[in-house]
Amino acid sequence: MVDFGEILEAIGDFGLFQKLILFGLAFPNTLLPFHLTSLIFNQGSERQRCNTDWILAVGPNLTLEEQLNLTIPRHQDGSLSTCTMFAPVDWNLSAIRENGLNDTIMCINGYVHDYSVYTSSIVSDFDLVCDKANLVGLAQTVFMAGILVGSLLFGPFAESIGRQRATQIPIAIMAVFTFVTGLSPNIYFYMASQFIVGVSYGGFRVNCIVLATEWTGKTKRSYASCLTQILGGFGQCIQAGIVYFNRDWRIAQFIMGSPFVIVAIYIWFVPESARWLLDRGKTEQAKQLVLKAAAINKRTVPDILLEKLKEEKTVERGGIRALLASAVLRKYFFCIVFPWCALNLAYYCLSLNVGKYGLDIFLTQFIFGLTEVPGHILCIWLLEAVGRKASLISTLLVGGFICLLTLAVPQGGAIAVTVLVTIGRFFMNWAGSICNVYVQELFPTSIRQTAAGLGATATRVASMLSPVVNMLAVLHWTIPTLVFSSMALTGGTLAFVLPETRSTELPDSTEEAEGKRNIKVTRKIEAPKMEDSKIIMTTKL
Repeated sequence: MVDFGEILEAIGDFGLFQKLILFGLAFPNTLLPFHLTSLIFNQGSERQRCNTDWILAVGPNLTLEEQLNLTIPRHQDGSLSTCTMFAPVDWNLSAIRENGLNDTIMCINGYVHDYSVYTSSIVSDFDLVCDKANLVGLAQTVFMAGILVGSLLFGPFAESIGRQRATQIPIAIMAVFTFVTGLSPNIYFYMASQFIVGVSYGGFRVNCIVLATEWTGKTKRSYASCLTQILGGFGQCIQAGIVYFNRDWRIAQFIMGSPFVIVAIYIWFVPESARWLLDRGKTEQAKQLVLKAAAINKRTVPDILLEKLKEEKTVERGGIRALLASAVLRKYFFCIVFPWCALNLAYYCLSLNVGKYGLDIFLTQFIFGLTEVPGHILCIWLLEAVGRKASLISTLLVGGFICLLTLAVPQGGAIAVTVLVTIGRFFMNWAGSICNVYVQELFPTSIRQTAAGLGATATRVASMLSPVVNMLAVLHWTIPTLVFSSMALTGGTLAFVLPETRSTELPDSTEEAEGKRNIKVTRKIEAPKMEDSKIIMTTKL
């Protein structure tokens, strides 16, 4: 059976065909950050107060300041209470002024929200304040749980349906429920809709990289992962701009959902992975796709390769059981997944606190997105220059150390904290691109989608825990940073166990994947006492 690397060399490993697939699969990543908009852009909600308009029935001419002084208790610093009010009484205004009100209760007539930042947010629309304030963190966790389920459903559980369908179905679901979310009448409907969006998010994110990678040659393999991250950075910048000029979360949801309709149309023209088809024994379908790719790339496929394509290949068992059956692959899986989880925990802990670093939230989010672009462009070069292993180790160790440095900044140093957080997030995101490339190269075709899906599932558990980790700040403000920074440093240390996979073909069998450390290098040497003949000696490094 022909090696698929030979086929890629024949048809062009990064021609027009691959570029069209790469762009078609990478572009939706520009839109994926939009789904976090309603979860991130809700600052200003902490300045709400109880609705005390009951007093206007006896004092219709009261000024707002007088109304608040009579009906809302104050803290020791003189600020108004945000969650309590004086209990209403059946007195006239003179009696209220003379005797004052002393009995405090929780808000009973709703809240008056601060609309100085947003005209509408999920906090103001659903009254997610006081005893319901934690529902914002729960909504974030539910969305992350959806991504986790999607990574599992469209990862190992979808190994049998192929990369194509596992990419198309999530986009169709996402296009519908992005709009449904904007119509949410309450927080529970909102969370249910966001969960479904998260399922589609996780499913597409896993498979778009796998599908693009399997059509790309070894010298450009990092493009699939890095380009999706680059476009994701641009998406964050666009996201900040849209919300800056439109402060209503529902309208923003509809604006951001519109491009998904276009993606949901063209995604059905993206072809299946020929590598996966060959692995499944569907040689005729694979042959047709190979010829189509060659035609678009204006290349000719040698007849000998076409004949080899017709040869039957033993279908290798895939799935979770096959992954766990190999001690070597189990070790690789743990040593790539733990760092992947650690960097995701750090990334989302930092991202979901974007409004708490002391600078304007729109500026901070724009900086977050903008800094990711040069980072992933540099990542493409670094992966080929120093390799996957050294890149992953260095980014995690440096990123974890920089996050720890934020604890040394004095209170009130908003600019210094924002700079350090941006740099730390930059390295974590950079490490994420490396993991996305690395996991494709460590595992064979039969379980590549399973390994990537399970890895993504595990990382979504970590990202789902990020709101919970951030809540530990109520115990001490340093705890969240200590947790995710120490995990990043531990992950960087574990990466020393992994083999280097730079400039090697994707493994098509478990035997090839297990021998990844022993890459065969063929070279010609002169045999002793044989002047005219050369033998080819295969040496294992």
